[in-house]
Formats: sequence, structure tokens, C-alpha cells
Amino acid sequence: MVQSGIQRAFGPELRRVLGAALGDRFRAFLAGLGATAVLQSSTATGLIVASFAAEGLVELMPALSAMLGANVGTTLIVQLFSFNVARIAPLPILIGVMMFRRGQQSRTRDLGRAAIGIGLMLLALRQLLEVITPFEDMPSLRLLLGEVATDPVVAVLIGAALTWAAHSSVAVVLLVMSFAAKDVVPPHAAFALVLGANLGSAINPVLEGAAGGDWSTRRVAVGNLANRLLGVVAGLALLGTIGPWLVTIDPDRARVVADFHTGFNVVLALIFLPFLSPFARALVRFLPTRVDAHDLSQPRYLDHGAKESPTIALAGASREALRMVDILDTMLQGIQAAMHAGDRRGLGETRRLDDMLDRLNGAIQDYITSLDSDDLAEADIRRITEILTFTTNLEHSGDVIERNVVNGLAKRLKRGVSFAPDVQAALDECVQRLTRNLHAAAAVFMTSDAVAARMLVAEKTSFRDIEQAATGKHFDRLRASRGEAGDLSALHLDLMRDFRRINAHLVAGAAYPVLQDQGELLTSRLRDEQAK
Repeated sequence: MVQSGIQRAFGPELRRVLGAALGDRFRAFLAGLGATAVLQSSTATGLIVASFAAEGLVELMPALSAMLGANVGTTLIVQLFSFNVARIAPLPILIGVMMFRRGQQSRTRDLGRAAIGIGLMLLALRQLLEVITPFEDMPSLRLLLGEVATDPVVAVLIGAALTWAAHSSVAVVLLVMSFAAKDVVPPHAAFALVLGANLGSAINPVLEGAAGGDWSTRRVAVGNLANRLLGVVAGLALLGTIGPWLVTIDPDRARVVADFHTGFNVVLALIFLPFLSPFARALVRFLPTRVDAHDLSQPRYLDHGAKESPTIALAGASREALRMVDILDTMLQGIQAAMHAGDRRGLGETRRLDDMLDRLNGAIQDYITSLDSDDLAEADIRRITEILTFTTNLEHSGDVIERNVVNGLAKRLKRGVSFAPDVQAALDECVQRLTRNLHAAAAVFMTSDAVAARMLVAEKTSFRDIEQAATGKHFDRLRASRGEAGDLSALHLDLMRDFRRINAHLVAGAAYPVLQDQGELLTSRLRDEQAK
């Protein structure tokens, strides 16, 4: 609830601030620490940072530094809960309920959701201590914890497994603190469980990356797992020395577990920060990009690990939609080349590009529709509609090119005839206008600029005028040639009509959603009967 509330209230702002801060390793470290302290989840911070790195918006080295900061940020949460703050649990719950029930703005309600979540965590911590007490003397629990106490490696594996299952190192560390406070586990076993919790929190992002196919997009997750694994190995080796020393400094069993958790992550960050550059180069070397740069149908930005954060997931889907724009742009260039060079092979390549456009559109739709509707804010739902509208119209534009334009040009090549110079010039003008309008549609889709949307809608009139002028010239040619050039001139008109349909799809996919949100679209183009 805390993570969801904070992301809904400040998600875009947090993403922009974090992106601006990922300039060098030290600022990135502080940015990761601060974002995790706010989101109360290193996983959420890791998803944002990993998406930046996968999209090429940030270098791998500062992304790894931000993850080190995120790991330290989780310890601040544990440190807070290590004090006796459970008694104030009803206060944030009460405040959160009032904000959620009476808040007029969505941000107020989202912050109320986060406050309720904080109160519930504090309440759960107190309840956890009360629940554990009756089970302290159970033989089966004593037998299991006896194994944990005698073998630190087993303790690390159990802590990692629990964290992998819970998807939260904070929850497991708090559980270990509760065990330690009740003397259910000795300090050295509690420290080993904490080491396992730190290791387990880095496993899930890597496993999610395995389903994505291209491991190069998971370099941040793999790097984070690697430095934690090395830290756990070193921590196990030094546990016999560090454990007794920490117990003598702080006799409070729960507090000493929290201090060990903080110390482990701080020391790990201090050790790895100076060596992040060679570490990043090693990751690039061992995890090269596997996606074929020429396979345009392969999704590159649909990060399945980002589905827990709708803002990140929709940003990736938007970037994938822009790749569809690139494919359609290439198809238009192929059409123009085929009109001049008469290359049948180029027409075949254009057909192949339409297949890629269809597959990419299907991947985007499957990805977006798989998002959990409970995590979507009103703005997210509106953006989903815009993405689906845009990509569907791009796919329809590709179908018009593949089924109509390519077939028409293939018919012309089969007959071995060419267009008249003025006809060829008119067709070239249409393709060039379509290319410009395609770029303008992409800009409107990303910026939601109403002025640019109105300019794009005005192009429908331009294409209608071009088609009407071409129709007039067609009848002039028929009269002059007495019908001898009718078929070829009719093919020219068919191409003009197809180009107008493609332009209409671009307008409907990009401009209409923007203008509709601002109330600038009429329900009908027909004149109102009362206004006649």
C-alpha cells in the first residue's frame, strides 16, 4: 500500500528526479537511497533504474551505484522499525483513512493510502511479536532453528528462500529481529539469516529477466546479485569475528540485528563504489546484447519485470510504439523507392515489414492488457487507451500499404509501364507529406500537444484536396486520350485514395485522442439542422 500510494502520488516526479540524478556514481548512490526511503521498496527503485539502463537513458555504472544506494535505503526502514514505534500505529492509520475518505484530490487519497500502509506495518510488527511468543517452545521450531544455529550456510539459504518468497528483505529482517528479541535464535544465526535476506532480495529481478530472453537488459539485476553474493561470502567468513564484537557493543538483540543489516550494506557500498567502472565493463562483456538489431519485430522495451510499476511499464510500451513508427517510416520509404526504381524485391521487403508491424503491435497489446487493473490510476488507464489507439491505427496503416499500395505498384510493374511525370510528382508529394505527418503523429502521441494535434487534423483537408485535384486531371486525360489511359490513371487514383486512408489513420491514432480529452472534437461533421 505504501509503494502503490507513493508511486501514484509522485510516480512521474520521482522518475524525472531519479533520471536527472543518475549522472555520476555518487549522485546516483544518493538518488537510489532517497528513492528507496520514499518508496519503501528497493525493488521499485530497481525497476526504475533497470528500465533506464535497458532503454539506454543511463549508463550501467551509475545504475549499479543507484542499486547500492537502494540497498542502503532499505536499512533505513529497518532501523526505524527497530525502535518501539508500534504504539503509534493507530495514528497513521487514522490520518490515512481520513485523507483517503475525505480527500478531494487524487494525490491526497494516494498519500492517505500510503499512511494506512505505514500504520498497518507498525501494527503488524507488534502483532508478530505477540504471535511468536506461544510458539517459542514448539519442538519442531526448536529443531529447525537448532539446525540454523549450528550451520550458518543453512541459515543463509533459509533467509534467501524466505526473502525470495516474500519479495521483501525488510519483512524477513523484521521477522529475524523478532526472533532475536525473543531469544528464539542466537545472534550469530540471526546475522546469517540477515545475510540470506540480502541475497534473496536480489534473486527475483534476475529470475524475471530469464523470461525476457535478452539478458543484456538485466545487467543491473545481475550486477546487484553478484556484489551481494560476494558480500555474503565475505560476511560468512568474518561472521565469527564480527558477531561477538557487535553483541558487546549493543546488547539489545533486535537492535544489533538491525545494525548488522545496515553495516553490511554500507560496507558493501563503500567497497564496490570505487570499482564500479571495471565491474560494469565485465558485465557488458559477459552479458552482450543478444537481440538482433535487424529484427524489428522483437520487442525491446516491454520489461515484464516492470509490470509492478505501471508508470514504467507504460513508458516502455510508448517507446515500443515509436519503434512501430520507425517500421512504418521504412515502409513509406520503400514505397517511394519502388515507384521510381521499380524494384520487386523492395516490394517484398515492404510486405515483410508489415508482418513485423503486426507482431510488434500484438506484443504491445498483450503486454498492456496484462497489467493489473488494481494498480492503475486514472491517468494510467487514459494512457493505455492512447497507446492502444495509436498502435492499432499504425497497424491498420501498414495493412493499407501491404494489401493495397504494394499490390497496385506490383500491377504496374507487371505491365511494364510508368507514370507520367506530373503524376509521379503528385505521388511523391503524397508520400513525403505522409512521412512528415507520421513524424508529427509520433510527436503528438508523446507530448499530447493540442496545437500540433490541430495541425495534424488539418492535413486531412489537404489530402482530400489533393485527391480531388487528381480526380479532375484523371477525367481530363480520359477526354484527351479518349479512354486509352484509363486503367493507369485509375491506378494513380487508387494510390491517392490509399494514401488518404493512411493519413486518416495517423490522425485518428494520434490527434483525435488529444483533442477529445480537451473537448475540441465535434460529434459529427454534419451541419446542425437548427443552424441551417
